[in-house]
Amino acid sequence: MSQLSAGICLRLHEAAPGDIETLGSGYTVQLLSIKKVTPTATASNPAMDRFRIIISDGVHFVQAMLATQLNRLVYDNEIGKNTVAIIDKLTCNFVQDKRLIIILDLRVVSTNEDKIGNPISPVNLPASEQVSASPVPEASTSNASIPQTKPQPSRQNQAAKGGRQNSIYPIEGLSPYQNNWTIKARVTQKSEIRTWSNQRGEGKLFNVTLMDESGEIRATGFNAVVDELYEKLEEGKVYLISKARVNLAKKKFSNVQNDYELSLEKHTEVEECLETSGLPMIKYNFISLSELEAQPKDSTCDVAAIVKEVGPLGEIVSKTNRTIPKRELTIVDKSGFSVRLTLWGKQAEQYNSEGHPVIAFKGVKVGDFGGRSLSMISTSMMSIDPDIDESHLLRGWYDSIGVEQAFQSHSNANSSMGMSTVFNRSEMRHLSDVKESQLGMSDKTDFFSCRSTIMHIKGENISYPACPTQGCNKKVTDIGDGWRCEKCEKTFERPEHRYIISLAVADWSTQAWLQGFNDAGVAVFGKSADDLMEIKERDEAEYNTVMAKASGATFNFTCRAKQDTYNDQTRVRYGIVKLNPVDYREEAKYLRDLLNSPWAQ
Repeated sequence: MSQLSAGICLRLHEAAPGDIETLGSGYTVQLLSIKKVTPTATASNPAMDRFRIIISDGVHFVQAMLATQLNRLVYDNEIGKNTVAIIDKLTCNFVQDKRLIIILDLRVVSTNEDKIGNPISPVNLPASEQVSASPVPEASTSNASIPQTKPQPSRQNQAAKGGRQNSIYPIEGLSPYQNNWTIKARVTQKSEIRTWSNQRGEGKLFNVTLMDESGEIRATGFNAVVDELYEKLEEGKVYLISKARVNLAKKKFSNVQNDYELSLEKHTEVEECLETSGLPMIKYNFISLSELEAQPKDSTCDVAAIVKEVGPLGEIVSKTNRTIPKRELTIVDKSGFSVRLTLWGKQAEQYNSEGHPVIAFKGVKVGDFGGRSLSMISTSMMSIDPDIDESHLLRGWYDSIGVEQAFQSHSNANSSMGMSTVFNRSEMRHLSDVKESQLGMSDKTDFFSCRSTIMHIKGENISYPACPTQGCNKKVTDIGDGWRCEKCEKTFERPEHRYIISLAVADWSTQAWLQGFNDAGVAVFGKSADDLMEIKERDEAEYNTVMAKASGATFNFTCRAKQDTYNDQTRVRYGIVKLNPVDYREEAKYLRDLLNSPWAQ
């Protein structure tokens, strides 16, 4: 049976705010329970998983939180109920006079242990039995002893400025409930200065990404702070930063994995630190290009790849008539896939690397144009020929093998699978099986085939007025003397209606709602949306007859299942990719062949 560090939980419960981080490390504890306490996610603010852990020293237990960078230990089942572990690093936040212990690093000693001792909460101890945190416990059952004297904070844990000394806080430990803190962090990314102008006035801003060994956080400065700090903060350098405001992160503006962000203010103190040991230059979580198909559209990811081709410098015109430079790179990696990646602005103009360099991209956006594509955004980072293991391995692979290799694009991969456009009779599923299998509940899109009968068609909002320009299909606005398309910046005498239909379909097992667009509507009604709208305006009774005739028809559907969030509620939507009327002669031949197959023997 593993030996625990008796007395540590009581000391953590009783220690003064400034003393907890000085308790040292190497304490052996047991994890009595691990519980996810993730707040509700929304479309604009997806929450990160957080885990509450009850740690025990065999005599007492206290609650703690697991730092998010250690979540993989839970996902990979490396830690669980009754795991014995050694805590190598922790910190503590105080929220509304309550302490929140955060475990920053631990090592697993053993798993599948029985519960050790009968620990109780220090909160339930009578006052006469509570002891100060300062004295050393008289007895210990640990092979990792508790220090006999309270160690002094190291030089790394002190930040002196104007006679004031603050403990160095890990970025992971920051919260809005703290005021007196200093972080020691490296600037891994700095944006350009951006300006805005609206009804409330004009202004400018910039942001930086800060990193230490515990994690990352984004910091933003506005207006006068831009003049004060923009030139002072340089990418790659390390700074002591204090007196910034900690806010909840605006996830739609950042891909940094932190629930909080910093607001740099006029009294924020920034001092360059020449002691840079222990701070990483940048942290990557690389995926291969072959894995992009499983990444949701508009998500961000890190990739390391060889630049196979470089496109010419081009430009696009934004909705505000601003010209934006762009350049497309074709990148490849050892998975055998190639992907198009777009650079924008100054990065597109200044890209001049010759040959086939290795580039590490951090936080690039995933698109679905042409199967899968990547794009740099304001928070993305690009490092050419970085001195990391992944870069050296890619260089060796490409120079020896990859230079002669043929690569596959995701658009080719999709067409070779055929599932997205072709009804697969041999893999047809009934609707209850689709729901019970929870298709579409993961981040990736699932495809399925089914044969179902239309039970009901929603008659309201069955079409929308669209731009008649070929290939546009955007909704147009009635401006009185015509219909205006903002995309084409043209006005038309009349729109072209396009279907947007919602069908209740059923098979022998259950019912489901399917959503379809113009091609699906034409197949269901046998006429264009313009013709159907003309009937509706001319004769409501005839329109209702057309709707009734469409019900009861049976089709072979090819559908996609994908999660959709609306009004903070997440559900699975089934979209129609393609549908065909049932060809009964073909179905009879299929059944005949099935009866003659080994399956029926």
